[in-house]
Amino acid sequence: MRITIVLIALGLFIGGIIVADEAHKAPDWTLQSDSGESVTLSEVASEQPVIVLFWATWCPYCKALMPHIQSIRLEYGDEIRVLAVHFRDDKGDPVAYIENAGYDFTLLPDGNEVAELNEVWGTPGLLLIDRGRIIRYDLYTLPKLDLSAMKGSPSHGKRAGYLAPYWAAELRKSLDLVLSQYAE
Repeated sequence: MRITIVLIALGLFIGGIIVADEAHKAPDWTLQSDSGESVTLSEVASEQPVIVLFWATWCPYCKALMPHIQSIRLEYGDEIRVLAVHFRDDKGDPVAYIENAGYDFTLLPDGNEVAELNEVWGTPGLLLIDRGRIIRYDLYTLPKLDLSAMKGSPSHGKRAGYLAPYWAAELRKSLDLVLSQYAE
């Protein structure tokens, strides 16, 4: 009896993954980079996994997360590509911000429509997309960390400092799984 229940649960789990994969296909889009390169998601994803970071210069969570994304970029090298989609930020200078920080992401400065297309409404948004344009990691779907034990009411900057390493660790796990697809 237990084996039957386990097999049924496993079947539902595997079926759920397949259904979820179909339901979580990233829309294709094209944006111009700050250097004038035309970047099309499907073309980039066909060559390597793509980390898509939706960010703004004013966002404390983005500022805490970006060094971790850069670390991942350096760790995985040319096996991955990071697309930094800048949105909801009319006052900041994304080119200067990226250059001053020394990040080597592909900067896509006019990303409002792409963020909306991907149903990213707040910053940061973080996706990992594989060769089939399936979203294999979505920051919005991660289990929430319980920060209620923190004394007082921590600032966004302090909360971001605790959350960013968690988000990056989960991204690395997903990235390792996706990279195994590309090796096949």
